[in-house]
Amino acid sequence: MHGARSTQAFENFLFLPNPLKNSKTSKTVTRIALGLSFSSYELMQRLISRGHVDLLALSPSSISNFEKPQKNLLFNPFYEVFEKFWQNDSVFICIGAIGAVIRLINPLITNKENDPAIIVVDYKAQNFVPILGGHKAGAEKIAQNLAEDFGGNAVLTGFSGVNNSISLDDFGTAWGWQRNSQTLSWNKLMIDYAKGEQITFLQNSGNSLWKNSKGALDKIFDHSQFRDSKKEPSFLICSNCVDCCAWHPPVLWVGIGCERNTSENLLRKALKAALKKSGLARKSIAGLASIDIKKNESALNLLVEQENLPIKFFRSKDLEKIIIPNPSDYVKKTVGTPSVAEAAAFLAAGEGAVLRLEKTIFSSQENDFGAVTIAIAESRNSFAPNRGELHLIGSGPGDLSFLTQDARFALSKSAVWVGYKRYLDLLEPLRKPNQVRVDSELTFERDRCQKALNLAIEGAKVALISSGDSGIYGMAGLALEYWLKLASNDRPHFKVHPGISAFQVAASKVGAPLMHDFCAISLSDCLTSWEIIETRLKAAAASDFVIALYNPKSEARPWQLQKALELLLEHRSVDTPVLLAHQLGRKTEEVSLHTLSDFPDNKVNMLSILLIGNSSSFVQNGLFLTPRGY
Repeated sequence: MHGARSTQAFENFLFLPNPLKNSKTSKTVTRIALGLSFSSYELMQRLISRGHVDLLALSPSSISNFEKPQKNLLFNPFYEVFEKFWQNDSVFICIGAIGAVIRLINPLITNKENDPAIIVVDYKAQNFVPILGGHKAGAEKIAQNLAEDFGGNAVLTGFSGVNNSISLDDFGTAWGWQRNSQTLSWNKLMIDYAKGEQITFLQNSGNSLWKNSKGALDKIFDHSQFRDSKKEPSFLICSNCVDCCAWHPPVLWVGIGCERNTSENLLRKALKAALKKSGLARKSIAGLASIDIKKNESALNLLVEQENLPIKFFRSKDLEKIIIPNPSDYVKKTVGTPSVAEAAAFLAAGEGAVLRLEKTIFSSQENDFGAVTIAIAESRNSFAPNRGELHLIGSGPGDLSFLTQDARFALSKSAVWVGYKRYLDLLEPLRKPNQVRVDSELTFERDRCQKALNLAIEGAKVALISSGDSGIYGMAGLALEYWLKLASNDRPHFKVHPGISAFQVAASKVGAPLMHDFCAISLSDCLTSWEIIETRLKAAAASDFVIALYNPKSEARPWQLQKALELLLEHRSVDTPVLLAHQLGRKTEEVSLHTLSDFPDNKVNMLSILLIGNSSSFVQNGLFLTPRGY
């Protein structure tokens, strides 16, 4: 009776279509939060609003707590939810007791390759415990990321988590790589690793920045020994090696030429045979390439859609410029270039590409039709923007207490941190053993942005770090300019995470000076002419804004601050309060209150910020206030 009630309620209560009833697979929804009691519902709402899950599930008995249908909320028995969505790319965040969850999932557990990620958390979000799919399904990383986002603890019991080392069988995901599926080989590798045996490795493709992580340097490899070793590697990062423990960076570009109306089945068989002949891994394919007259080739478009791969098309006049080993007069006469497959593979792979498979022709047999030519080139750089993420993070003014929870979450999930060395040093206590930092100098903003964006295009999860708020005089604007110049299919995921700006911290130190309208003006004329800065200062002063002055003075710009104060005195009284804050959020922080008439210009540098009151601002009992007028 109870089961019948839940099914009927589910059909009438849930949004349509009913995903459990009508869907044969769970490809559309793979991340689910299950609340074992109604007390979990508040945390479930936070999980879905923060984008951690797509669907919520409560017990059928919880229906009585709702007066109207709730979007994305299931009331089926939990065993039905687990059974329908149980696959290796699913994530279940279960809110309740670990024992209860274990009893629910026990009949479904199979092996590392097929089990989903299961994380158990208490309803107060204090402890996040990965209990299944720790590495392959990513449960440990998910638990760590959730803990950062909600301010809780990730409870890890696996060897890598306890020993602060890299998890060999899952770290490559954050770099945009795919792992081969030799379960037994990986299990043996991880057991040998846990026993302390030497893990020999070889990398011949993909980004090698990961070797600079603390986990790699301290816990795994002695690089100099292995370079001269004759021992067969047990762990590889390469575009081939399909039968051993290997991560496959997306570096292969498959050039394809075909007769008009070639059958899709022949295309698929030709691709499989080409990979087998060359000994290359399917999971290392970055994309396909061909001549532009094949844009409407139905079989090719179907292959692209089903394989979920990007494709690049080139004009014949661009293809014919490429020097290739096997030109064809017939192809030249037919399509205007002596090569399609080889030339397209080279062009797509870019400068420094290596041809891994010369053009190979596959003719039709039995029920197939047409002919296919395939060549494969390997690129120097990976290409997987659909897997990459670029997170613009504001680290606050200095102290880690000013780092927002959202920024902590983004830092936690990023494989690479890119930023000015001083800012990265401040965040260093948060860096995990599998994360790499890329230091930059202060005036190399463009290089920094391009480096971070390139890594994200390769498929890596990247944090580009500014101080304060990334969108206020930070890196977000420049990074977005570069991102917008990319073709839409080449753009990685892009997100700006808010931070606490220096003017907010400065104001909090002395009371409430920003209670009314205010503005921020940078006095640096490196990117904006002084004429424009002066115009803005005059307008802000005349409009009676409270004004925050950034970049007030440097050795190369010693006069602008005094000029700015003179302009302000044309509209403000000499008693107008001015806050001088220096090195906010750091050990050498200094905060002092002055007026426009006695301001100590000689104490200001590029690590200072000023807050200048409006006509109603005043200081009393050592506190700075701008009345709102309540």
